[in-house]
Amino acid sequence: MRRIACLALCALAGACASPEPAVVSTPATAGAPGTSAPNAASPSYAEDLMSYLGRLRTMNEAALAGEAARMRRDASDLARVKAALAMTLSSQADEAEIIELVEPVARKQGAGDVRAMAALLNTNAQERRRLKQRAASAAGELRDERKLAEAQKQRAEQLQQKLDALTELERSLAAREAQTR
Repeated sequence: MRRIACLALCALAGACASPEPAVVSTPATAGAPGTSAPNAASPSYAEDLMSYLGRLRTMNEAALAGEAARMRRDASDLARVKAALAMTLSSQADEAEIIELVEPVARKQGAGDVRAMAALLNTNAQERRRLKQRAASAAGELRDERKLAEAQKQRAEQLQQKLDALTELERSLAAREAQTR
């Protein structure tokens, strides 16, 4: 599942053809001397997310959980998507939490890289939730079918015992009739 998610994320990032992210200046740096606009070599959000994903893939479960918790402290859209990425790679992740993180970002207007990744993670989490529900339903059906099969087996054994008893009774009656003649 991790590999499929990683491949899908890489394919999405490669297919994203959106403009470079807009630079938002904070009041502290707006118009401050010595600050300049980012150069053309600064990475796009898609490149940033892909490099982040590469780092996440080397982490174990505990590190992924810690990274997700660290990213959740930041309220930015990018941090929410990064937290969801970390949670997606964890086998212990709850799909509802992932959806809660990325759904607001995915619903925002615009065609940015972060929104596209959020939409992909949202769809992936919903699909995982649906598959888990189907698996649970199938497991319940299998359990019910096993109970039914066991009940049918017990019924067949009871019927076989009754048939054996009737056959034995018939033999004893036939033997009695033969002795009386």
